[in-house]
Amino acid sequence: MVDHSRIRRGGAIRVTRLGILGGTFDPVHYGHLDAAVAAQQALGLDEVRLMPSREPPHKTPFDQAGGDHRLAMVALAVDGYEALQASDFELRAPGPSYTSVTLRRLADEQGHDPSRLFFVLGSDAFADIGQWYDYPALLDRGHFVVVSRPDATGAPLRERMPELAGRMQAGRPPAEGAPAIWLVDAGTRDVSSSEIRRRLVRREPLDHLLPRAVADYIVRHDLYAAHDNGTDPA
Repeated sequence: MVDHSRIRRGGAIRVTRLGILGGTFDPVHYGHLDAAVAAQQALGLDEVRLMPSREPPHKTPFDQAGGDHRLAMVALAVDGYEALQASDFELRAPGPSYTSVTLRRLADEQGHDPSRLFFVLGSDAFADIGQWYDYPALLDRGHFVVVSRPDATGAPLRERMPELAGRMQAGRPPAEGAPAIWLVDAGTRDVSSSEIRRRLVRREPLDHLLPRAVADYIVRHDLYAAHDNGTDPA
């Protein structure tokens, strides 16, 4: 189980190593928070921004919650985590939310050095990286942090993706260095947004799948045909 307690504290921080966790967050859940916390702790990131996409290019068009709702839910989910922040960076940009474009814009518009940018994703998503826009050039726009999923650890990726095995590393990155692929094994929870939406439609409990504040927001705004589901407090 990922330990969230070590990054739940107050006070301002100076960001030198920035993590980005993208996705639709439709809705955000504990699997997302586990991945963000695991990456932050394993690599010593100063901050991880959870960044809802405007138009997810790797999924079929969705007609679920709007961007404003998804951003609001992310903000509720990260409340109390000093090193986790909600970001509307992709929501404010027109067109599909390509990771390569986002990393380039962070460098060009906000001055982030690619050697200190870390894009966080699950090992299941990384297995399809060859299908992503601007591959393989996007691998040079920042580090990629591959966090294990309950049914997909990072280690087998070296065998499944031999063309990238030389870039895969474990441990903490040096202060400076070319972008690499960092494998993080962590006890992330087996949660998916699609399973949460399915449970909401069927009025099934959401015990331990997402923070109580997010569940309350879903009910209050009648998202996903939600109803009072008796979610346990987070």
